[in-house]
Amino acid sequence: MIGAIIGDIVGSRFEFHNYLDKDFEFLTPRCRFTDDTVMTCAVAQALMDSAPDFSDLSEKAVAAMQRIGRMYPNCGYGARFVHWMFSDDPQPYNSCGNGSAMRVSPVGFAARSVGEAKALSAAVTRVSHDHPEGMKGAEAAAVAIVMARQGRTKEEIRAEMEKYYDLSTTVEQYRKSWNGHGREICQVSLPQALACFFEGESYEDVIRSCISVGGDSDTIAAIAGGVAEAFYGVPESIRARLGDYLPEPLAQICADFAGWAGEREAKT
Repeated sequence: MIGAIIGDIVGSRFEFHNYLDKDFEFLTPRCRFTDDTVMTCAVAQALMDSAPDFSDLSEKAVAAMQRIGRMYPNCGYGARFVHWMFSDDPQPYNSCGNGSAMRVSPVGFAARSVGEAKALSAAVTRVSHDHPEGMKGAEAAAVAIVMARQGRTKEEIRAEMEKYYDLSTTVEQYRKSWNGHGREICQVSLPQALACFFEGESYEDVIRSCISVGGDSDTIAAIAGGVAEAFYGVPESIRARLGDYLPEPLAQICADFAGWAGEREAKT
Protein backbone atom coordinates (compact mmCIF):
# COMPACT_ATOMS: atom_id res chain seq x y z
CA MET A 1 0.00 0.00 0.00
CA ILE A 2 3.01 2.29 0.37
CA GLY A 3 3.26 2.36 -3.41
CA ALA A 4 -0.29 3.66 -3.69
CA ILE A 5 0.27 6.31 -1.01
CA ILE A 6 3.45 7.60 -2.64
CA GLY A 7 1.63 7.71 -5.97
CA ASP A 8 -1.06 9.83 -4.36
CA ILE A 9 1.46 12.18 -2.79
CA VAL A 10 3.45 12.61 -6.01
CA GLY A 11 0.28 13.17 -8.02
CA SER A 12 -1.29 15.61 -5.57
CA ARG A 13 0.27 18.74 -7.04
CA PHE A 14 -0.72 17.79 -10.59
CA GLU A 15 -4.38 16.86 -10.14
CA PHE A 16 -5.75 20.21 -11.30
CA HIS A 17 -2.51 21.34 -12.95
CA ASN A 18 -1.76 18.48 -15.31
CA TYR A 19 1.75 18.12 -16.65
CA LEU A 20 1.96 15.97 -19.77
CA ASP A 21 5.54 14.78 -19.49
CA LYS A 22 7.71 12.62 -17.24
CA ASP A 23 10.51 15.09 -16.50
CA PHE A 24 9.41 16.58 -13.18
CA GLU A 25 10.78 16.64 -9.65
CA PHE A 26 9.34 13.53 -8.03
CA LEU A 27 8.68 14.68 -4.46
CA THR A 28 8.66 18.36 -3.49
CA PRO A 29 7.43 20.47 -0.55
CA ARG A 30 4.30 21.18 -2.61
CA CYS A 31 3.27 17.52 -2.50
CA ARG A 32 0.77 16.35 0.12
CA PHE A 33 -1.37 13.38 0.99
CA THR A 34 -5.00 13.46 -0.11
CA ASP A 35 -8.19 11.51 0.52
CA ASP A 36 -6.64 8.64 -1.48
CA THR A 37 -4.05 8.12 1.27
CA VAL A 38 -6.50 8.57 4.14
CA MET A 39 -8.92 6.00 2.75
CA THR A 40 -6.12 3.58 1.87
CA CYS A 41 -5.03 3.72 5.50
CA ALA A 42 -8.65 3.24 6.60
CA VAL A 43 -9.00 0.07 4.52
CA ALA A 44 -5.72 -1.20 5.95
CA GLN A 45 -6.96 -0.53 9.47
CA ALA A 46 -10.25 -2.31 8.71
CA LEU A 47 -8.40 -5.41 7.55
CA MET A 48 -6.31 -5.45 10.71
CA ASP A 49 -9.40 -4.92 12.90
CA SER A 50 -11.42 -7.69 11.27
CA ALA A 51 -12.00 -11.22 12.45
CA PRO A 52 -9.51 -13.81 11.13
CA ASP A 53 -12.03 -14.93 8.50
CA PHE A 54 -12.91 -11.32 7.57
CA SER A 55 -16.59 -12.03 8.18
CA ASP A 56 -17.05 -8.56 9.66
CA LEU A 57 -14.87 -6.69 7.16
CA SER A 58 -17.65 -4.54 5.72
CA GLU A 59 -18.63 -3.38 9.20
CA LYS A 60 -15.01 -2.67 10.10
CA ALA A 61 -14.49 -0.81 6.80
CA VAL A 62 -17.36 1.58 7.52
CA ALA A 63 -16.09 2.20 11.04
CA ALA A 64 -12.50 2.81 9.96
CA MET A 65 -13.35 5.01 6.99
CA GLN A 66 -15.63 7.19 9.08
CA ARG A 67 -13.30 7.43 12.07
CA ILE A 68 -10.06 8.02 10.19
CA GLY A 69 -11.68 10.09 7.46
CA ARG A 70 -13.17 12.50 9.98
CA MET A 71 -9.68 13.10 11.36
CA TYR A 72 -8.69 14.61 8.00
CA PRO A 73 -11.88 16.22 6.63
CA ASN A 74 -10.28 18.57 4.08
CA CYS A 75 -8.32 16.22 1.87
CA GLY A 76 -10.33 16.36 -1.34
CA TYR A 77 -13.22 13.96 -0.80
CA GLY A 78 -16.14 14.01 -3.21
CA ALA A 79 -19.34 15.63 -1.94
CA ARG A 80 -21.32 12.40 -1.75
CA PHE A 81 -18.55 10.63 0.11
CA VAL A 82 -18.35 13.48 2.63
CA HIS A 83 -22.06 13.02 3.31
CA TRP A 84 -21.49 9.26 3.70
CA MET A 85 -18.47 9.76 5.93
CA PHE A 86 -20.34 11.99 8.38
CA SER A 87 -23.66 10.14 8.25
CA ASP A 88 -25.09 8.40 11.31
CA ASP A 89 -26.47 5.76 8.96
CA PRO A 90 -24.03 5.43 6.03
CA GLN A 91 -25.49 3.59 3.07
CA PRO A 92 -24.02 2.75 -0.33
CA TYR A 93 -24.88 5.33 -2.95
CA ASN A 94 -24.42 3.59 -6.32
CA SER A 95 -21.09 5.25 -7.03
CA CYS A 96 -18.73 4.25 -9.83
CA GLY A 97 -16.19 6.80 -8.63
CA ASN A 98 -12.52 5.88 -8.75
CA GLY A 99 -12.38 6.17 -4.96
CA SER A 100 -13.22 2.48 -4.81
CA ALA A 101 -9.98 1.58 -6.59
CA MET A 102 -7.75 4.25 -5.08
CA ARG A 103 -8.22 2.82 -1.56
CA VAL A 104 -8.18 -0.93 -2.27
CA SER A 105 -4.44 -1.68 -2.43
CA PRO A 106 -4.28 -3.06 1.16
CA VAL A 107 -6.70 -5.78 0.04
CA GLY A 108 -4.24 -6.78 -2.67
CA PHE A 109 -1.46 -7.09 -0.10
CA ALA A 110 -3.62 -8.96 2.42
CA ALA A 111 -5.24 -11.48 0.08
CA ARG A 112 -3.69 -14.91 -0.31
CA SER A 113 -5.30 -15.64 -3.67
CA VAL A 114 -7.16 -14.02 -6.52
CA GLY A 115 -10.40 -15.44 -5.16
CA GLU A 116 -9.81 -13.96 -1.73
CA ALA A 117 -8.87 -10.61 -3.28
CA LYS A 118 -12.22 -10.53 -5.06
CA ALA A 119 -14.12 -11.33 -1.87
CA LEU A 120 -12.26 -8.81 0.29
CA SER A 121 -12.51 -6.14 -2.39
CA ALA A 122 -16.27 -6.61 -2.54
CA ALA A 123 -16.54 -6.38 1.23
CA VAL A 124 -14.74 -3.03 1.49
CA THR A 125 -16.26 -1.56 -1.67
CA ARG A 126 -19.97 -2.34 -1.47
CA VAL A 127 -20.39 -0.22 1.65
CA SER A 128 -20.23 2.92 -0.50
CA HIS A 129 -19.31 2.34 -4.16
CA ASP A 130 -21.84 -0.38 -4.99
CA HIS A 131 -22.31 0.53 -8.66
CA PRO A 132 -21.13 -2.39 -10.84
CA GLU A 133 -18.35 -0.25 -12.31
CA GLY A 134 -17.23 0.86 -8.85
CA MET A 135 -17.10 -2.75 -7.71
CA LYS A 136 -15.30 -3.83 -10.88
CA GLY A 137 -12.65 -1.12 -10.63
CA ALA A 138 -11.72 -2.04 -7.07
CA GLU A 139 -11.66 -5.74 -7.89
CA ALA A 140 -9.43 -5.25 -10.92
CA ALA A 141 -6.89 -3.23 -8.92
CA ALA A 142 -6.83 -5.78 -6.09
CA VAL A 143 -6.50 -8.74 -8.45
CA ALA A 144 -3.64 -7.09 -10.34
CA ILE A 145 -1.76 -6.59 -7.08
CA VAL A 146 -2.22 -10.20 -6.00
CA MET A 147 -1.06 -11.49 -9.35
CA ALA A 148 2.01 -9.24 -9.22
CA ARG A 149 2.79 -10.52 -5.72
CA GLN A 150 2.49 -14.07 -7.03
CA GLY A 151 5.26 -13.36 -9.54
CA ARG A 152 3.02 -13.43 -12.59
CA THR A 153 4.36 -11.76 -15.73
CA LYS A 154 2.96 -8.55 -17.13
CA GLU A 155 1.58 -10.55 -20.04
CA GLU A 156 -0.35 -12.77 -17.62
CA ILE A 157 -1.62 -9.83 -15.58
CA ARG A 158 -2.62 -7.99 -18.75
CA ALA A 159 -4.59 -10.98 -20.02
CA GLU A 160 -6.55 -11.01 -16.76
CA MET A 161 -7.10 -7.24 -16.77
CA GLU A 162 -8.43 -7.39 -20.34
CA LYS A 163 -11.37 -9.30 -18.90
CA TYR A 164 -12.24 -6.07 -17.09
CA TYR A 165 -11.23 -3.30 -19.50
CA ASP A 166 -10.24 -2.45 -23.05
CA LEU A 167 -6.52 -1.82 -22.71
CA SER A 168 -5.77 -0.98 -26.34
CA THR A 169 -5.02 2.72 -25.68
CA THR A 170 -1.35 3.48 -25.08
CA VAL A 171 0.17 5.99 -22.68
CA GLU A 172 1.16 8.20 -25.60
CA GLN A 173 -2.38 8.10 -26.95
CA TYR A 174 -3.72 9.12 -23.55
CA ARG A 175 -1.38 12.11 -23.57
CA LYS A 176 -2.51 13.17 -27.04
CA SER A 177 -6.19 12.86 -26.14
CA TRP A 178 -5.80 14.78 -22.86
CA ASN A 179 -8.69 17.09 -22.06
CA GLY A 180 -8.07 18.15 -18.47
CA HIS A 181 -8.98 16.67 -15.14
CA GLY A 182 -11.64 14.44 -16.66
CA ARG A 183 -14.22 12.27 -14.97
CA GLU A 184 -13.27 10.71 -11.65
CA ILE A 185 -14.76 7.32 -12.43
CA CYS A 186 -13.35 3.82 -12.61
CA GLN A 187 -14.16 3.43 -16.31
CA VAL A 188 -11.75 6.28 -17.07
CA SER A 189 -9.05 5.94 -14.41
CA LEU A 190 -8.47 2.18 -14.36
CA PRO A 191 -7.51 1.81 -18.05
CA GLN A 192 -5.18 4.80 -17.72
CA ALA A 193 -3.52 3.44 -14.58
CA LEU A 194 -3.14 -0.04 -16.03
CA ALA A 195 -1.63 1.29 -19.26
CA CYS A 196 0.96 3.16 -17.21
CA PHE A 197 1.79 0.03 -15.25
CA PHE A 198 2.12 -2.21 -18.29
CA GLU A 199 4.34 0.24 -20.16
CA GLY A 200 6.43 1.22 -17.11
CA GLU A 201 9.97 0.01 -16.58
CA SER A 202 10.24 0.56 -12.81
CA TYR A 203 8.14 1.77 -9.89
CA GLU A 204 9.21 5.38 -10.43
CA ASP A 205 8.71 5.16 -14.18
CA VAL A 206 5.14 3.93 -13.68
CA ILE A 207 4.32 6.89 -11.44
CA ARG A 208 5.91 9.33 -13.87
CA SER A 209 3.80 7.88 -16.68
CA CYS A 210 0.69 8.31 -14.54
CA ILE A 211 1.39 12.00 -14.15
CA SER A 212 2.17 12.40 -17.84
CA VAL A 213 -1.26 11.23 -19.04
CA GLY A 214 -3.03 14.04 -17.17
CA GLY A 215 -6.50 13.60 -15.75
CA ASP A 216 -7.05 12.69 -12.08
CA SER A 217 -3.32 12.51 -11.45
CA ASP A 218 -3.19 11.55 -7.77
CA THR A 219 -5.75 8.77 -8.09
CA ILE A 220 -4.34 7.32 -11.30
CA ALA A 221 -0.91 7.23 -9.64
CA ALA A 222 -2.34 5.69 -6.46
CA ILE A 223 -4.03 2.89 -8.39
CA ALA A 224 -1.02 2.12 -10.55
CA GLY A 225 1.35 2.66 -7.63
CA GLY A 226 -0.14 -0.23 -5.68
CA VAL A 227 0.33 -2.60 -8.60
CA ALA A 228 3.80 -1.28 -9.34
CA GLU A 229 4.83 -1.79 -5.71
CA ALA A 230 3.74 -5.41 -5.87
CA PHE A 231 5.57 -5.97 -9.15
CA TYR A 232 8.76 -3.92 -8.69
CA GLY A 233 8.90 -2.94 -5.04
CA VAL A 234 9.39 0.67 -3.97
CA PRO A 235 13.01 1.89 -3.93
CA GLU A 236 14.25 2.61 -0.43
CA SER A 237 15.31 6.11 -1.50
CA ILE A 238 11.66 6.88 -2.24
CA ARG A 239 10.17 4.90 0.63
CA ALA A 240 12.38 6.81 3.09
CA ARG A 241 10.69 10.08 2.09
CA LEU A 242 7.24 8.93 3.17
CA GLY A 243 7.65 10.24 6.71
CA ASP A 244 8.10 13.75 5.34
CA TYR A 245 4.47 13.79 4.22
CA LEU A 246 2.39 11.67 6.59
CA PRO A 247 1.07 12.64 10.03
CA GLU A 248 1.98 10.20 12.78
CA PRO A 249 -1.40 8.39 12.96
CA LEU A 250 -1.31 7.51 9.26
CA ALA A 251 2.38 6.63 9.36
CA GLN A 252 1.64 4.28 12.26
CA ILE A 253 -1.10 2.52 10.30
CA CYS A 254 1.35 2.01 7.45
CA ALA A 255 3.92 0.50 9.80
CA ASP A 256 1.36 -1.68 11.55
CA PHE A 257 -0.07 -2.94 8.28
CA ALA A 258 3.36 -3.83 6.91
CA GLY A 259 3.98 -6.01 9.94
CA TRP A 260 0.50 -7.52 9.88
CA ALA A 261 0.60 -8.31 6.16
CA GLY A 262 4.09 -9.73 6.46
CA GLU A 263 3.02 -12.11 9.21
CA ARG A 264 -0.03 -13.13 7.21
CA GLU A 265 2.06 -13.86 4.14
CA ALA A 266 4.53 -15.89 6.17
CA LYS A 267 1.71 -18.19 7.25
CA THR A 268 0.67 -19.03 3.67
